[in-house]
Amino acid sequence: MITIAHVSDVHLDGSPQSAERTERVVRHLSGLPGPIDAVLVTGDIADHGTVEEYEIARELLRFPYPTLICPGNHDSRPEFRKVLLGETSGSDAGAPVNQVLRFGGVTVALCDSSIPGRDDGYLEDETLRWLAEVLESSAGPVIVGMHHQPVPVGVPYVDDIRLNEPERLEELLRAYPQIVGVLVGHVHTAAATVFAGLPVYVAPGVASTVLLPQESSAWPPIDRTLPPGFALHVLSDDGRLTTHARVVV
Repeated sequence: MITIAHVSDVHLDGSPQSAERTERVVRHLSGLPGPIDAVLVTGDIADHGTVEEYEIARELLRFPYPTLICPGNHDSRPEFRKVLLGETSGSDAGAPVNQVLRFGGVTVALCDSSIPGRDDGYLEDETLRWLAEVLESSAGPVIVGMHHQPVPVGVPYVDDIRLNEPERLEELLRAYPQIVGVLVGHVHTAAATVFAGLPVYVAPGVASTVLLPQESSAWPPIDRTLPPGFALHVLSDDGRLTTHARVVV
């Protein structure tokens, strides 16, 4: 059995509130009796994409487990690469940040769905080629992750800026039966749906919670007083992915 902790949308902006909420989640996860096999952080690490925000993230997002982080629409690829990945500036500084983690016979592929300067998402041809190569080389279970959700989840505030042209991703996912699920962020609320015949799990937000139209008439429908959350994904030996959402009070 494999357990993956899923954190998303910390939106570190230099404020005490964003740092405290992030630290609360990190401290809680780091203190669990375990075992936790890996942590995934699915985007919107910095709120404005500045070096200073990523330096805060580098200090706060320290887990005693293998950790993989991908960008979101609030992130900036060059600064993300420089501070979080330790890469020097080069011609590829603005290229998609796609990363893979393998452990316990499981492969996790985190794709960069961000579009520089925009809030909606898109998987560039380069990213889809990269993902296809990862899938071709992975015989065991594969989890695919990114920031933007590929389907509407009933929250217009974020559904209007979801992943564009999801059919390109769907065609690829349907070609590889070893994929067990898709993990995303962006929505700031725990949710579950289906895409390409696969379960899709949306992580709760750390910085805030976005509410359904049935819950709030405010615009934007953001509640910054509800506690931060995370998800635990449990992959059983028979290939089933089960998700447990948690809040940290």
